[in-house]
Amino acid sequence: MPDPARRSPFGAIRAIDYTVIFVRDMAAMRRFYGEVLAFPLLRELSPNWIEYGIGSNTLALARPSRTAADAPTPPGSASLQLAFKVAAAEVDACADELLRQGVVLLSPPTNQSFRHRTLFFRDPDGNLLEVYAEI
Repeated sequence: MPDPARRSPFGAIRAIDYTVIFVRDMAAMRRFYGEVLAFPLLRELSPNWIEYGIGSNTLALARPSRTAADAPTPPGSASLQLAFKVAAAEVDACADELLRQGVVLLSPPTNQSFRHRTLFFRDPDGNLLEVYAEI
């Protein structure tokens, strides 16, 4: 059992600064995040590392290499879920735009019992994405 008097240095963490998605298909993922979702490009450090700005956070697409040479997640398996928060009226607008762009919705805009309006879909690598609003 941890000693309650010992304070973890990880208690100093106040935010997730950036999230890295290790990609299988960089061209498809770049098109999806940059064109379909229209996230603003912050910088491209190399063909293997692309950063998008989302609010005060950074979402990076990367090919596994320097620090992690992990095998890609097998097709049909999500390695993560990202939830993007918007205003309530924007959930439906996002769904309409995704459909216009040819993206298959896993779940259309739905009011959940826990007071969220949610929309679920996948990126080209199969990661689960959610757009939601508190209602």
